[in-house]
Amino acid sequence: MLPVGVVGDDEPGELLLAKFREKKISTSAIIKLKGHVTTTKTRILAGTSHSSRQQVVRLDREPLPIDKGHSVLARIVRTAGEYAGKSQALLISDYGYGAATPELLTKIKSNGWPKDKPITLDSRYRMLEYTGATAATPNEPEVEEALQIKIGGDDQQLFMAGEQLMTRMGLVSLVVTRGRDGMVAFEKGAKPLTIPVYGSDQVVDVTGAGDTVIATFTAALAAGAGTADAAWLANFAGGIVVMKRGTATVSNAELLAAIGQ
Repeated sequence: MLPVGVVGDDEPGELLLAKFREKKISTSAIIKLKGHVTTTKTRILAGTSHSSRQQVVRLDREPLPIDKGHSVLARIVRTAGEYAGKSQALLISDYGYGAATPELLTKIKSNGWPKDKPITLDSRYRMLEYTGATAATPNEPEVEEALQIKIGGDDQQLFMAGEQLMTRMGLVSLVVTRGRDGMVAFEKGAKPLTIPVYGSDQVVDVTGAGDTVIATFTAALAAGAGTADAAWLANFAGGIVVMKRGTATVSNAELLAAIGQ
């Protein structure tokens, strides 16, 4: 993994970089921006030593969006372009903080991003503004917001919405996550594939589930998997991490065990 992005010159930023170094993850393309706030989420749990703790509230500390004209954005584009030759895929995670933008994708592609390497997208607020992505993994509410429709558990409505997104964004594949209802995978020229949730629907903690899904899906596409296989693998990974407390990861052994079942 070669992360590209921005952190603040604050304690959470230092802690994040230290954790990356501990895991042997390169930090050379992570820019420390003076005055910027590193996104920090504090979860308040309730419970006793003899009972399971449950999250009752979450406090989010978020930065103001980076101005479109800020010089740091040009550095991000340049660095991402330098990583193109070392990477098998590009994953864009846009939470609206300004480091990841539709303009960023356009510039990266115009600077020679290889056509055979997938670009996957997770954009919370402006999915339709991204043109040139290979695949996207929105959840159902994000699809509803993007298309200004109400799906409400109607499978046929979801299938039509997925096909509409595929067409409008020019995607090769699309995965719509549906919580305890699993996910639906769309592929250009194929019928929608409904994938049931893996494991129990009594989840322990959904923290990072969406990030796990797109990370696994991207890695599978980069390794040569088709949309269906990549989606099944991502579904397994998501089902595994939601059964763990806190921000969790999934191991190769756990994925292989899920496949074996």
